[in-house]
Amino acid sequence: MRTNQERQARLYRQARVRRRVRGTDERPRLSVYRSSKHVYVQVITDESQKTLLAVSTVSSDLKGQLPKTTDVAAAKQVGLTVARRCKEKGITRVVFDRNGFLYHGRVRAIAEGAREGGLEF
Repeated sequence: MRTNQERQARLYRQARVRRRVRGTDERPRLSVYRSSKHVYVQVITDESQKTLLAVSTVSSDLKGQLPKTTDVAAAKQVGLTVARRCKEKGITRVVFDRNGFLYHGRVRAIAEGAREGGLEF
């Protein structure tokens, strides 16, 4: 269980990253959220304040394919799926927002999967 101090530290990191990372209409922000059981990815444009697409381990297209939702392989599949769906919408370049999480493990696997799928950061 996370302590309040750990939660506050993530919120400080999140605010620090968000000051520099902004999603535009031509280069939206790929935001990652990691819980203990699932990973969630949204592609957001901050200019229009809209979520363009969202993919997670609980999405209907991934739910039956993944044996476990808490491992790096599942996170990589989420990255590949978000890249495929971005390509369908005509999005090729995004800004990666790790959302205060360390660039390690599942967060890194999402980024690598998105790059393998053809997204540019």
